[in-house]
Amino acid sequence: MSLRRAVRETLLLWIVVGTALQGCSTTPRYRVGGGMDTVQTGIASYYGSKYHGRKTANGEVFDMYGVSAAHKDLPFGTRIEVTNLNNNKKLIVRINDRGPFVKGRILDLSYGAAKELDMIESGTAPVRIKVLELGEGR
Repeated sequence: MSLRRAVRETLLLWIVVGTALQGCSTTPRYRVGGGMDTVQTGIASYYGSKYHGRKTANGEVFDMYGVSAAHKDLPFGTRIEVTNLNNNKKLIVRINDRGPFVKGRILDLSYGAAKELDMIESGTAPVRIKVLELGEGR
């Protein structure tokens, strides 16, 4: 077998393996405008004073009184509609941080966002999040 043919076959093998592994990615793919991957339901919580004034994962300074959220893998800058399923209150928030880091939760809201959704007293709430506009950030 010639060296050129061996290199070509090795390259082809890497392309096939890489393509197969890419399909096995565990990172969800999100779209805007319909489909199962634009809506999530689960438990949301909120965070506030402990992180107020600190930098978020995207580099912004966290304002607990503002309206923002942390999500495990939605791109930074993504705008989502959050519906509190206990009272049907809705709010549009922007993803600017990573989290939550508590098992079983899908979203961490800023104190300001949680107040708008009327979930301060309970601390957590079942929510539905709908992707409105995907952000550019990682």
